Amino acid sequence: MGISTWLDLVLLFLLFVLFAYVFVTVTITNLHKAYFAFHFLMMLWPLCQFAIQTAANPSLQLFYLNIAFVGCSLIGIGWLVFTLFLIGRSDMLRSKIMTILCVPALLAALGVVVNPYGIFVQPIHGGYIQRAYGPLFWFIITILLAYLFISVYLMLQTIASARSPRIQSQVRLVVKGIMVLIVCALSDILLNVVLAPWLPVIPGLTSGGILLSDIIFIIAICRDKVLDLITIAHQKVIDTIGRGILVLDENETIVEINQSMRAYVDLQLGDRFEIATFLSRSRSESDKESFLQFYRRRMLESVEIEITLDTSDRCHGILHAAPIMVNSIWIGRTIMFQDVSELRQLVEEKKRQNIILQERNQELLMIQEELYQTNRKLEQQVITDSLTGCYNRHYLTRQLEHEVVEHVRSNTPFSIILLDIDYFKQVNDRYGHLAGDEVICSTVETIRRNLRKTDILARYGGEEFIIYLPGTNRSQAAMLAEQVKAAVESSKVSIPNEAQLLSITISLGLLTIDTFADKVLENARGYLTELFKKVDEALYQAKEEGRNRIVSRAPD
Repeated sequence: MGISTWLDLVLLFLLFVLFAYVFVTVTITNLHKAYFAFHFLMMLWPLCQFAIQTAANPSLQLFYLNIAFVGCSLIGIGWLVFTLFLIGRSDMLRSKIMTILCVPALLAALGVVVNPYGIFVQPIHGGYIQRAYGPLFWFIITILLAYLFISVYLMLQTIASARSPRIQSQVRLVVKGIMVLIVCALSDILLNVVLAPWLPVIPGLTSGGILLSDIIFIIAICRDKVLDLITIAHQKVIDTIGRGILVLDENETIVEINQSMRAYVDLQLGDRFEIATFLSRSRSESDKESFLQFYRRRMLESVEIEITLDTSDRCHGILHAAPIMVNSIWIGRTIMFQDVSELRQLVEEKKRQNIILQERNQELLMIQEELYQTNRKLEQQVITDSLTGCYNRHYLTRQLEHEVVEHVRSNTPFSIILLDIDYFKQVNDRYGHLAGDEVICSTVETIRRNLRKTDILARYGGEEFIIYLPGTNRSQAAMLAEQVKAAVESSKVSIPNEAQLLSITISLGLLTIDTFADKVLENARGYLTELFKKVDEALYQAKEEGRNRIVSRAPD
């Protein structure tokens, strides 16, 4: 490898050094971010030129060449973005025109990568160290020059306008940098592309132009660091802060004081701040002596204290002292005083309001609990029979409408038992309605003791009751019906003012459903009405056949 091979690498290294210098020495703004992106694209050219010269594989050479020219295609966009930030027209980045301007560069970059029919570049002697450029190369150069001239035009407009001298000075330097780059790039094209068959290759023209122009750009960015502007802005910001601020050096001498702090201390720049004297004019719920000892002995740590100044308005605030460190060396302190008088009043008022709110919340919780219990009672009353405490017919019907659909979907059987207390009218006529109520309640308790937890007992009306048996086939339902009938028959009911115990029997109609039709899902309520009618017919048959018996009926 000759000296020309290493020239691009040296130029790349110098570009990287400039990049690092800008990154370390300047405050990062949008202008600098735009510059960094642009600088990175410029660094690709010498890097890839060096890589092409050192790579032996033609595929790698083409890969590096593509990266170099993709970066070159995008440099134009980088130029334009950097220019817009430089002249203070970054708002144009959101316009449709900017989007349209980006399209040619992106198309050029795509063409470089695809290289259709070799219209961008073709190898010479089987490699790309020496290469022949096609029409797409000239298209890329034209686009790049167009971006450069658009940028120059915008900057010349800025120079001609009544902008500030600082911006005009920066823009003039950048225009010079662009012209240097244009001259070097065009010279490279003329000497190393157009006249290549007749002249020896002159290495590093474009890379050198990039380096020279970049030096000019950095001078434009870094020479005017806008220190005066930052200093003024710094003081304005300090003065607009609501907290009082003192900056002290290692000798407790004031080197900075803002307007807010002048309301609490009668001191100027260069005066010595005596914190003990300041605290002597205040009262504190904390130990001021402990604060002072911490302040004097532990200079590398922050400390604060709450105080009330002995002023006419009884100002209450927080005094905060923090160290200023440079390279782990203590060089001074910042003293901040925050007036929290209003905040303290608000806190006290909030505490009082919180106490009132807690009392009201407690009352609301009690009311809510009462409402909850009342609602539970009302819900229970809605779904239960007031005499027996079992569910009413409305609840069972609503429950069965849902259960029937589930049984159809899972294809599981269920059974319904409708029962009636035999000769109940005679009990009412002979012993009275109170005795009849006692018979009903006693019968219900007997039935409940013989049901499973999953079974539902509901009062159907008068002395009639209905039992829903989920997941129960015909034989299981028949056994349970017999068990209930036998339990009622064997039980005795005590009647008030009657020495003799009363024997009760019941008649039962049984219906088991183990096959389902699709129409059930379409009209579950109508289907239930049919089931109730069939089980009622079974109960009627049991009573006609002599009572105290079970009649089973199958659905159609």
